[in-house]
Amino acid sequence: MSTADVDARMNEFFEYSAKFSQQFPEIAKNFMGLMGSVMQDGALGAREKELISLGIAVGLRCVPCIYAHTRAALGQGASREQILEAASVAVLMQGGPGMAHAAEVMKALDAFAEQG
Repeated sequence: MSTADVDARMNEFFEYSAKFSQQFPEIAKNFMGLMGSVMQDGALGAREKELISLGIAVGLRCVPCIYAHTRAALGQGASREQILEAASVAVLMQGGPGMAHAAEVMKALDAFAEQG
C-alpha cells in the first residue's frame, strides 16, 4: 500500500469525522477533551499510550485507528520493532483476525517510511 493510499484513507476518515463534529459539536468536543486528557504523559508516557492504542485498534479491526495510532506512535519516537511488537500482542489476544489487521500496521509503517 502506498503513502497516497494510506493518506487517502486517513483523509476520508478525517473528512467524515469533521462532518460528524459539525453535526454533533458537543459530542466531538467531549471526545477530543477525553482523548487529550488520556493521551498526555502520566504514569505512562504518550509513546506507551500510543502503542497501547495501536494494539487495541488492531484488536478492534479499526483500520483508520491503526493508521492514526501508527503515525502517532512514530511521532512519539516508537521504533518499527516496538510498533510491530505492540501489534503482535493484539494478535496473541485475538488470534487470526488480529493477524490480518497486523498486516495493516505493516502497510502503514511502509507508507510512513516513504514519507521520511
